Amino acid sequence: MDTPFYLESFQKIVDQLDLKLFDEKAIEVSVGIYLDSVFIKLYKKFWTSNPQEALTAESRIFFSVWISDATIQKQKIMYNIHALKLRKLKGYRIESRKFAEIFRKDFKEYEQEWQNVSVNHGPLTLMEGSIKLDLENFQEEVLKLASNFLKIEYLIDQTLNRFK
Repeated sequence: MDTPFYLESFQKIVDQLDLKLFDEKAIEVSVGIYLDSVFIKLYKKFWTSNPQEALTAESRIFFSVWISDATIQKQKIMYNIHALKLRKLKGYRIESRKFAEIFRKDFKEYEQEWQNVSVNHGPLTLMEGSIKLDLENFQEEVLKLASNFLKIEYLIDQTLNRFK
């Protein structure tokens, strides 16, 4: 994988986002490398047990779009929403399976807007899907994923509020 190319491409995607809107919604954006993947992550600092280290905190929720050698071979870019170790999220009493169940029930209304999406996962992966890797249009497609996430991010807040 041409890591510098994908890092630069993902940064160009971030540069095209309406960061004012992201600020209004308190959504942070990060581009980086995890294991052998290049990613864009969208998250709120209060969706984590450690806001100062939101990307690596033990307990956290985030939306991620990523690409790796394995996904390139399949001509895909992957995306998902992860909810890791929610029982350790301060200020909440969360059962991960119930959290996932409630989120997925509410997400049903938006499911048709997400390509190749599945909610048939354990409670750590609230939803996951993929888009076709098309080098000419993939920045545009990833921007659409970020836009779709902005339409549903409130579902995470709404679900968290049920567990305060």
